[in-house]
Order: sequence, then C-alpha cells, then structure tokens
Amino acid sequence: MSHTPPEDKGLDPLVLRDQLFGLWNQNHLQVLHLAAIQGFSKLAEPHEALLTILESCPGKQKGRSHTLGYHILMDFQAWIKEHPQVSLSSFSVHKVVGLQRRALDLLTDTQPTFVECLIDIYKLRSLDPSILRLHIVKLQALNCYKEAVTLSINFGLQTELKAEEMLVPLVLQDKLPLAESFVKGHSHLQQQLVMLLDSWCHPQFRVEDIRKQFPRLSLSKHYSAQVQPKIITRHIFRLIEKFKIDQSLCPNALHKRRLDCLRYLMFKTFVEKTMTEENWTDHVQYVVADDLQLQVHLVEMLAKHCGLQKASQWSLKYNIPKNRLPPGVWETQQSLPPDLQQICLNDMTHEEWVPPQSHCQRFYQVPLAKDKVHFVDTTETLHRCRSILLKEGVVVGVDMEWQPTFGRVAAQKVALIQLAVLDQVFLLDLCAGGFCEQPDLVAFIRTLFSERNILKLGYSMTGDLKCLTATWPELSEEPLKTEGLLDLLKVHQKIQCGRINQVQDGPREVLVCENSAEKGLSLLVQQVLGKPLDKTEQMSNWERRPLRISQIRYAVADAYCLLDVYSTLSSNPASFGLPADLRSITSGQSKTSKEKKQKVKRDKKTAQAIGQEECQGAQRVSLPHSDTVKGLLCGESPSEGSPPLTPQQLRVVCDNMLQGLGRYLRCLGVDVVMLENTDDHRVAAKLAQAEGRVILTCGQPFQTLRSQVGEGRCLSLDCSEKARDQAVRVLKHFNVQPTPSDIFSRCQACNSDQYVAIPRADMVAMLKEKGFLQDHNNTGHMFENSCQQEELWLDDTLTPSGTPEPPRYATQCRWASLSGLDRDTMTFPGGSAIQLHTVPPALLQRIPLFYVCTRCGKVFWEGSHFGRVLSLFQEVLLIADDDSISAARPLTLAQNK
Repeated sequence: MSHTPPEDKGLDPLVLRDQLFGLWNQNHLQVLHLAAIQGFSKLAEPHEALLTILESCPGKQKGRSHTLGYHILMDFQAWIKEHPQVSLSSFSVHKVVGLQRRALDLLTDTQPTFVECLIDIYKLRSLDPSILRLHIVKLQALNCYKEAVTLSINFGLQTELKAEEMLVPLVLQDKLPLAESFVKGHSHLQQQLVMLLDSWCHPQFRVEDIRKQFPRLSLSKHYSAQVQPKIITRHIFRLIEKFKIDQSLCPNALHKRRLDCLRYLMFKTFVEKTMTEENWTDHVQYVVADDLQLQVHLVEMLAKHCGLQKASQWSLKYNIPKNRLPPGVWETQQSLPPDLQQICLNDMTHEEWVPPQSHCQRFYQVPLAKDKVHFVDTTETLHRCRSILLKEGVVVGVDMEWQPTFGRVAAQKVALIQLAVLDQVFLLDLCAGGFCEQPDLVAFIRTLFSERNILKLGYSMTGDLKCLTATWPELSEEPLKTEGLLDLLKVHQKIQCGRINQVQDGPREVLVCENSAEKGLSLLVQQVLGKPLDKTEQMSNWERRPLRISQIRYAVADAYCLLDVYSTLSSNPASFGLPADLRSITSGQSKTSKEKKQKVKRDKKTAQAIGQEECQGAQRVSLPHSDTVKGLLCGESPSEGSPPLTPQQLRVVCDNMLQGLGRYLRCLGVDVVMLENTDDHRVAAKLAQAEGRVILTCGQPFQTLRSQVGEGRCLSLDCSEKARDQAVRVLKHFNVQPTPSDIFSRCQACNSDQYVAIPRADMVAMLKEKGFLQDHNNTGHMFENSCQQEELWLDDTLTPSGTPEPPRYATQCRWASLSGLDRDTMTFPGGSAIQLHTVPPALLQRIPLFYVCTRCGKVFWEGSHFGRVLSLFQEVLLIADDDSISAARPLTLAQNK
C-alpha cells in the first residue's frame, strides 16, 4: 500500500484505540474526531486495524446516544473517501474473505447506519451467499433473531431462508413490523406471513407448542397479549389490505371476525337496543352465511338473549342438527305452531312518512314533506338535480351512506349520496342499475366538489371522500379537487374547546345538553338545535332496494340537519364561542410549530379545569353513591361522612398512552381495561359505553373521547406526570381508598380476579411432565426431597393448623378449584394454559404454593413485590390498626379455597 513506507509498520491499532478511548471517556468528541482522522493515516493496514479497534470497543454506555465504535466507523468512512487509494484490492482474496468474516461478526448489535457503513467498507455483499447464510443461522442459534433478519434483508437473502424460522421469533418478540420488512417485495413470503398468523387464530392453537420450537427465545414483556386471536386477527386484515392478499387464505381470521361481528350485532340489538330488528336480521344473515359453526353460535346467543322461541325459529331456518342445539331448543321447535315456525318481521310497507308523535318529541325532524325528497337514478333526474345545485351561492348539505363492514375487508363503496338544499333533498341512488357507471354522474360529482362558490356542508368528510374514491377508481387516477367545503366536525371541536376554556374565562352562553349520551353529529345537533338525531337506521343495509321509509327519513335528516345547524350557528356565532366567519375555522391554514407548542401548553394548563366541567351527566358513571361520585367528578373534595369507594367499584378503561397508570391501578385492585398500542382511541369510547367504564386519557384524544361518551365519563391526566403520581391522582379524584388486602387481587397481565392455587408437589409434577425439568437431572432428586420435606420451608407462612395462611386479598377475588384444570393439556376451561415456562426451577425449594390466573395462565408466587407496592402507595392506602404489615416481609399471593 502506497500511503505508508513498506519498512514502516505504522501506528499500532491498540495504541490508537487507547488514545480514542481516553478522549471518549472525557467526552471530547471533537478532539476524538481529529485524532481518529490523523491516526487512520498512520496505520499500515487501515482496514485490518479498523476491525481490531472495533472488536475491542465498549458497547452502549449510559447517557450515550451512540457507541465509541459508531463514532470511529463514521470517521473512518469520511477518511476513506479522501483516500481512494486505500482499498481492499491490495489484499489477496483469502485475506479479503478473512476480513469480511470478521466484519460480519460486528453486525450483531448495531444501528442501521453502522451496519450499512460496515457492509459498504468491506464489500460484504460480494461474499459467497453460503457464507452469509451460515452466519445468519449462527445468529439464530445465538438467539439474535432481530439481527439475523436485519442482515438477511440487507443481503437480500429472504427467499433462501426458512421463512417460518425467521418470522415466528419476531412475532413472539413483538417485532411484527420487522417481519413485514422481511417479506416486503416477495408476494409468496407475504402470503406465508399472513397464513402463519392465521394458523394462530385456530381455536386449538397453543402458543406453548410454538415456544417449544424456540426454547431459549427471549420473549417480550407482553408477548402473551400480542398472540391473542383478537390482536392477531387485526394484524391479519391489515396485512391482507396492505399486501393485496386473497382473504380466502385466512379462514380462521375470517371466522373470528365474523363471530365478533355476530356478538356485536347481538349487543347492539338486544343489550344496547340501538338497532332495529329489520337491520339486525339483514346483517346477521350476511355475517352467518352458510357457516354451520356461526349458525350454531347465533342460536346459542339467541337462546341466551331472547328466549327459546326466537332461537328455535332461527334453528329451523338453518336446519341445524339436533345434537348441535342448546338445551330446550329442540323441544321448543316441536311445540311451535306452523305460523310461528318462520321468522316474522314487522310489516314496514305501510310505514308513514311522518313518524309517531313520541318520535317527533324526542328527535330532530326535517321540515319537508315526502314529495320534496327526490330519488336521482337516471340521466334525466340527474339533469334536474344539476340545474338546482350547481348555482353560485347555493348551500348544500352533503352526506353519504354505505354498507357496514361486517366481516368485510374491501374498502366501502358509497350506496347513497344525500344532497340537501333549503327546500328539497336529492338522493343519488348509486345502487340503481347502471346509474353508478354514468359518466355524467362522475362529472357532476367533480363539478360540485370543485366549485368554490357552492358551499358544501358535511360532518367528518374525510371518510366520505375516501369512500367516494373507492366507489370510482378514476377519482384515484385523477384526484377529486375540493373547494368550498366546510366540515362541521371542525366547528364542533371549536365549540367543545370553548366549553373547556369557559371554565377559566368565565361562563359563556353555550347550549349544553345535560346527561347527554349522544356523540358525533347527533351530539352537535342536540347542542345546537335541542334534539338529537335518531340513529337507529345508521347501520342499515344500504344496498338493498327498495329502501324503507325509516331509512329514507334517516338519510334525509343526516343531510338536512347540516343546513339547520349552519344557519343557527351563523346567526349567533359568538354565543357558541365561534368566529363570525365559520369558514375561517377550516380555511386550510396550517398551524405553525410555535402555535402547536402553545396549544400543548394550554392543554396542560386546562387539564385540571376540565374535571370541573365533568359534573354534567356524572351520575351516568356506573358507580355506587352517585351523589358522591358526581361531586368527585366535578373536582370537589370528599365531604365528611361521604362513603369512599372500594377499588372493585371503580371500573376504568385506560388509553394506550396510560398503560403504566393502568398497571398501577390494576395492581391496587381496580378493574382496568387497557388499550393496545395499535388500538384506535375510539375503542375506549366503545368500551366505556358497553361496560359502564370511565375513560382515563391524556392529550389530544380527550376532546374526541369526551364528545363520544357524554359528560362525566372521561377524565384527562397530565402526560408529563409519572404513572405512580397519575394513579394517586385518580384514586383521590374518585375517593377510592384501597387497603393492603386489595393489592394483587387482580391479575397484572389480564385483569382477571380469579385464581387457582397449586401446591409445590403438583407444580413439580407439571414441570416434569412438560419437560421443563428434564435438564436438571442432578437437582431433580433435590426437588423430590423438597416436596417430601415441605414443612422445612414453611416455617414463616404456616398457620397453627399446618396449612399456608390465606392471602390478604382472599376475600377480594374469586377462587377456582384445581379440579377444573385439564391435566393433559394444562389448560383451564377457558382455553388458557399455565405458563409453566415462567417458573424458575430454583424457586421450587422455597415456595410452598403457586397461584395461577385462570384467564391467562400467568403464574404468581410469594415475593417482595408487595412491599414495594405498599411503600409506593402508603399515602392513599387505608391501613387499619390490625394491619401489622412489614414491607420487608414477602406476601403469599393467593390461597385456594
């Protein structure tokens, strides 16, 4: 090499390393950079020396964003660009391969830029693919699955490796995005990933069987939650859409989604009672289709919710075999007279346009006669519609309806477009034969939405426009131009913000409906016009013709109400906290980053004030002592003598930004449902409505969630606070007084309050049977002895009767019998298996009883965690005089009854 005289051996790499290490420890990065650049020029063989230096560099250090090796490599890359004469070409092939193999070994735990740089410097892509494959297999053997996949992607070896061996560890380690990167660009691998996930949705799938293939795999903290069918199904349908995969390849996920849809329909109709029986019947028949298993589920649910007669009618419709029927259905079938053996629906053919007086008193009504509603389904009627709507200065209320996506994957296509003006409404029927394909129709839609001087009113128009694009592919090829739109959702959000700010700025004349359970457009109509919308036809079958009168009435109201709301708001915007020009709210001017930061600060300052306004409708929270709770939700201090709440009486749903808070509350016995990271925030509203929970959230989602669940059902927390402090704030806010007996009364993993106790002897037998003690030949005898001499290990936990003392929370939760456990599969009746792999063998010597959650199979045992929780929450714990608790003393977590 020409940069150094042959007789000169150059600078010793280890000397340079020590010099750079010293500067690194002193945090002199600028000096380190200069020293590295100068040092590289003094090395006899820079490529080999660089490897010697990197191989002995320390890893990531606390407080450092990068490693020393990263800085050295980046400096070397910059230096070598200035010295093109320094290259691998001067080495023999054998020498180059040796350097490349050494470079490969440095790619196990590095950042992407580090990896790419090392690959480039040492030309690693030129290596024999067999060497690269062998290295990836070696990484897998070392449990470096993430690094193995990253390298296979970098080297383009995905198709030459066993996909399942690469993908399964990633899913179990909660690294599905990396698995998606692995299959990117390879359609057959994408299908394999989706089919693999679908196999995990099979009812007989057991994650323990998969884990046995990777016994030394280090799992993520929440891996068991990530492989639940609900989560896996969500990923499957996302990937089906992303990769354009035929959904018939995922029968298990399809069945799971349809079953979930069936349960949802049952809830909406027979529990919440917000869906008409006609709509329910339409959707149920689509969801169930010809799937016998789903038909059986339907009959079982009907027997539970509606009684045996309706269950019998549907069982006759599907001709379900006698041996698949729930108890009593067959007998009821035989006793039904012929006229009741068919499913009977209300006759809607003679339904009147004007609804009953009770309906008029309760819901918003459109002030139009039936003859003012026009169906547009031909070119002639479209021409009349154009002549009225495409005039300068016209204000048009716009809404759209489409078929609910029960079990579907494809994007929704619009079935009906409602266009309302002051004295009439036009319904564009896209399901009429051939009408949707008319070029004049698409041209009309383009003209209407692009005309600046025609004001189009909508509510949450993003979804409508997305469905329009799915309906007409040409709107994707040549995107729809939109001018003159006013999305009243933005106006509604402005009103809601004003209601919060009035707490600090003084009262403002905002119309607020007390105890409102409405949401979305219906809530806005209620706040502005005094009555909500009737939403019972919202989830109709909008593709079936003819439409019922009640469907038409609903569709007309959804569009026309926008005109009434806009008129009322425009006539007196100040009373609603709005600017004089409502269009300025959605003018499209983006906020500067400075304005956004100021808004975040304002949100934090008003977080405390928000709770004061929560008093309206607070009694809707399903907690006892409604007067007490109402005051607490208003931010009041508990009055003297007011009864406190127990943790079991508080039921909450935590947004995915407050999972730490959720774990602390659950630890103290509160019934907590936590959203997953992939969940939409609106899931919290659905859970709150369905299960009577209070939503705990923070930041921007508060506004949306608060409007969806009614007053007093949503509490905002400060994101900057630690989870422990947030938990204390919630407990004090609701006057919840946990006791030491409440600690650990709920499973920390799944929120269940039912356990089963397993003695040590049984646990040892289970571990041996499932092979978790097979590698402990020398200690197996010790375990047997420890079981025979159990009394030696129970000195401080035995009661005088010779049995372990009951846990402190024995009265706060439920206890199942060990007889319900399937000893062959180690599963509980609900299907969860005991997580035997989490029990350290060394623990068997000193733990007399193990406690297992019957819902998720998580195993608990006596430990010091109780003391830590006790010390963390002493200020809110109600400790009685007889609670002689030592934080240092371990607590037995459970006891079988």
